[in-house]
Amino acid sequence: MSDQPRRHFLKTLAVGAATVAVSASAQTPAPMTQKADGMNYAPKGKPNPVVKPGEFVFAAAHLDHGHINGQCNGLIEAGGTLKWVHEPDPKKLEAFLKAYPGTQVAASLDEILADPEVKLVATAAIPKFRGPIGCKVMQAGKDYFTDKPPFTTLAQLDEAKKVAAATGKKFMVYYSERLHVESAMFATDLVQQGAIGRVLQVIGLGPHREGTGRPDWFYDRESYGGILCDIGSHQFEQFLTYTGATDATIQHAAVANYAHPDQPGLDDFGEANLLGNNGATNYVRVDWFTPKGLSTWGDGRTIILGEKGYIELRKYVDVGRDRKGDNVYIVDQEGERYINVDGQVGFRFFGELILDCINRTEKAMTQAHAFKAAELCLKAQAAAKKIG
Repeated sequence: MSDQPRRHFLKTLAVGAATVAVSASAQTPAPMTQKADGMNYAPKGKPNPVVKPGEFVFAAAHLDHGHINGQCNGLIEAGGTLKWVHEPDPKKLEAFLKAYPGTQVAASLDEILADPEVKLVATAAIPKFRGPIGCKVMQAGKDYFTDKPPFTTLAQLDEAKKVAAATGKKFMVYYSERLHVESAMFATDLVQQGAIGRVLQVIGLGPHREGTGRPDWFYDRESYGGILCDIGSHQFEQFLTYTGATDATIQHAAVANYAHPDQPGLDDFGEANLLGNNGATNYVRVDWFTPKGLSTWGDGRTIILGEKGYIELRKYVDVGRDRKGDNVYIVDQEGERYINVDGQVGFRFFGELILDCINRTEKAMTQAHAFKAAELCLKAQAAAKKIG
């Protein structure tokens, strides 16, 4: 959705004219699809190119997490040209080439970095390698776009900050639970336009389905960083965005391994409370306890409390009512409203990122914001008490 229609859409909602009825009828479980598997969930939107073919060339490397497909989908829909892929695992490489036919195969990351046409490298490596790979990419004169979490240690974050400052290159992070979710981006606009006044608190619930066939690194804390570092990173990024805070302190953090005694390296539950430097607060709960009966990989929800109202996002499903995601509930001085924004908002982050790389601007996300969200998740993980 372009800026002008989006502004009109927001204004219409804010004055209470847009009310959408919600079906209360229960539905039988949907067949298992990609939507049931969070690791391979890769949203697709409508093409909205901001550049001409070949004007922004990018590459993909290290395909250890399925989020790489979401990253590539977004960049391609925004007009990016996927030229190279590097992946040592033949099975992962074969699946990627099937999804993106015609992509050239590089024998190494160095081969990609030697190509002057390549402007950006997207990766979804094992988390503990994402920071070092990003430094190598930036030092080669390319911008970098990694899956979350971008780091597993504060030392990696510090090094990336130094390299980004020295090279002037971008170290961007795929915080997909906001950037690739239409209801979350819609809420970003609502909050920024003052629909509920000053934001006082954000509650972020990020349950995930463990499923089967997870790789060994998923159960190794050194490799994935812990649950607050990993999937908690989404929630901390949303807290900073919705409240406008630029920093926060960890008031409480805890992790547990409640149900995986055979995998002692796994945190299957985590929670945290943050206090922003503007007085706003945050509660986060993340876990791996999504039951098989849910039609999607996790019942992700966000509640944003403002001085003049509140917004609730039911991102991926409206339990017991509708399997469609991107459900927005808003209550303000005018009344109660529900609207489904599926297919109405789009995923503008990717086009903004491409233009930021070309113009050296920061419209999609500032570097400080990307790094601060990463810092908070690392600090929360480090401060977490072991419970259970």
